[in-house]
Amino acid sequence: MENLDWSLIRAFLAVAETGSLSAAARTLGSSQPTVGRQVREVETALGVELFQRHAKGLSLTETGAAMLSAAKRMRDSVGEIALIAAGQDMRPTGTVRITASVIVAHFVLPQILARLRRDEPGIEIELVATDSSDNLLFREADIALRMYRPDQLDMVTLHVTDLPLGIYAAKSYLDRVGRPDTVEDAFKLDWVGYDRSDLMLRGMRRLGWAVDRTFFATRTDDQAGNWQLIRAGCGIGIAQIATAQDAPEVERLFPDMALPSLPVWLTAHEAMRRTPRIARVWDALAQGLKSAVS
Repeated sequence: MENLDWSLIRAFLAVAETGSLSAAARTLGSSQPTVGRQVREVETALGVELFQRHAKGLSLTETGAAMLSAAKRMRDSVGEIALIAAGQDMRPTGTVRITASVIVAHFVLPQILARLRRDEPGIEIELVATDSSDNLLFREADIALRMYRPDQLDMVTLHVTDLPLGIYAAKSYLDRVGRPDTVEDAFKLDWVGYDRSDLMLRGMRRLGWAVDRTFFATRTDDQAGNWQLIRAGCGIGIAQIATAQDAPEVERLFPDMALPSLPVWLTAHEAMRRTPRIARVWDALAQGLKSAVS
């Protein structure tokens, strides 16, 4: 039992939550053999079998399932310890990990972060471009940019700005099919939208546009890919104005039409928010995001 350290429990949790050694290894940034060895070590140390092996992966045994909630509590405690320790670091230097949506990370943040690196060369930046919600509790990110107000406990949040949206199409596409005079005309043309995500559909329905997934002739849930498809001439789409204004190959349609904007929230764990390096990055992001839409 003396060999039952946190790294072994972490491996157990990763396999339990992903269902396979290979998926757990990707989650942990490790290798499949290493994770497999760690799982065997946990089972040996406890003297029980935690997983059933089958062709499609691994599933929890009754004992493994009974351990799961306790292991998660251990993860919470380890995360809290790490946050408390990190929050005591008063150096104005070090690494800050930021997570943001793909489109914001690709098209909005680079200039903000370039200015920050110029002004604060002692702060290193790790940028995670993802449309999933990374967990601030476990230090998967120090600061998160969300398009909604987070409701996790122990989080400091700030509504920074709202990113306005517009309707766009490539000039090459409009030259070929003609420029629509009305929204009804535009609906007769090709549109670019999301695939499995219903975010765009819900926004369009709030405008009274009763469309479904098949309305979009080209579909992808990758936000950056969606924008590139619009730029390439696949059809009409909805994009952030801050992104589109630097793309001379696209044209904004119906510029007087008010579309719902995207709220931007900065979020950090309260134990980390006041550390000098994170406070400096927080302020730079807040100022930069406000300037980006002004």
